[in-house]
Amino acid sequence: MSNTTHPGVDAMRRAADRATATLQVLANPDRLLLLCHLAQGECCVGDLETALDIRQPTLSQQLGVLRMKGLVATRKKGKYVHYRIADDGVHALLDTLYRVYCKKASARRR
Repeated sequence: MSNTTHPGVDAMRRAADRATATLQVLANPDRLLLLCHLAQGECCVGDLETALDIRQPTLSQQLGVLRMKGLVATRKKGKYVHYRIADDGVHALLDTLYRVYCKKASARRR
């Protein structure tokens, strides 16, 4: 075998690094719940807390991680901060996770 690297390997490695970083963020149940809820549309913090039963300290911490990693964006309206998914790739991952884990589970219950 040759020691030369295939020209596409560097690009594949960069893509793998990005995918791994995103998957690490998704690997937390609270963050995944937040993203699943936000996949339905923009939402303010109070509504997220009520809908998902995640208490404020944890909610703030996990939203901070999602914001820092660039998975969500914010919009301030008055005293309210609204969150939305900022990455189309995250939408695609959530759609896939929904089809694999949620849609099949709800079909089995019928």
